[in-house]
Amino acid sequence: MSSTATLENKNLENNLQWSLLLLRVGVFIVMFFWTLDKFVNPGHSIRIFEHFYNISGFSEMIAYVLGALQLVLVMAFLFGIKKRITYGLIFLMHAGSTFSAYAQYFDAFNNLLFFAAWPMLAACAALYLLRDADTKFTLGK
Repeated sequence: MSSTATLENKNLENNLQWSLLLLRVGVFIVMFFWTLDKFVNPGHSIRIFEHFYNISGFSEMIAYVLGALQLVLVMAFLFGIKKRITYGLIFLMHAGSTFSAYAQYFDAFNNLLFFAAWPMLAACAALYLLRDADTKFTLGK
């Protein structure tokens, strides 16, 4: 292989690693604030579960427990620990959130912010599919 091709491969690999890191940090920021919301405003989380998931009967304690579990998950995701599991769970959680809001998409111009879920879902899918290449600042393999 020529030195030019080797250099191009190294540049591509470096650019890919930085791009995946940026995607991971971006997804983490959103998921982290959704997690914090369970602690700061558990009533909001309870209403979200009732409205979008048709799950009622949650108490503040359940919101706190879910928040604690989600905090462990999003921190493991941020640091690239057990990527198949953590990236997969983040993707599934966000997919559930995105699809559960389906009614919002029918009234698009009154719910434009809900459409931000789609590029984030694409980022979650890309991170899952490219998890083995996502090595910049990770603690996992």
